[in-house]
Amino acid sequence: MRKFDGAELLIATHNRGKLEEIADLLSPFGVAVSSNADHGLPEPEETETTFTGNARIKAHAAVKATGLPALSDDSGITVDGLGGAPGVYTADWAETPNGRDFVMAMTRTWNELEAANAPEPRAAQFRCCLVLAWPDGHDEVFEGVMPGCLVWPMRGKQGHGYDPVFQPDGYDITFGEMDRWEKNKISHRADAFTKLIAGCFA
Repeated sequence: MRKFDGAELLIATHNRGKLEEIADLLSPFGVAVSSNADHGLPEPEETETTFTGNARIKAHAAVKATGLPALSDDSGITVDGLGGAPGVYTADWAETPNGRDFVMAMTRTWNELEAANAPEPRAAQFRCCLVLAWPDGHDEVFEGVMPGCLVWPMRGKQGHGYDPVFQPDGYDITFGEMDRWEKNKISHRADAFTKLIAGCFA
């Protein structure tokens, strides 16, 4: 496991909220962070069929463009009753000509479970893969998982994406009903970041 000893890290995202969340997690280690947007980088095409593959594309594209070490993540939801779908296509299921519509995506997911007569509880997992890449081509991979089940109808206005239909194991509320900071402590991304920090920063 390679330790990160640089002073600057590029976070391969255009999402300002994600950048702030990651900057906060890395603040104890004195690392300055910047984003794809700060460097004017485009979003690379994600052509892989796994979270790890797509995270690698994003991290190495950012490294190649800037010469800086880069951290990327790819995440989504896998549903057992749909053979792991939507998986890496989670955001694609929400795409419309006018932007992303996750109510549409959640409705499609539930309807497909109903059509498949999937047994309850309808197990699902939020998954996150982090890739930390260096300019010499080396990378480290960390995977996080939050197991739970899908519920219907949607509940809660917090969060984003599939949060209103995802009830994490051990809880009787959905991510959509959960305080954002509580969710951030137990989420798939938190799981992956705990492993990243233990492996490369601590």
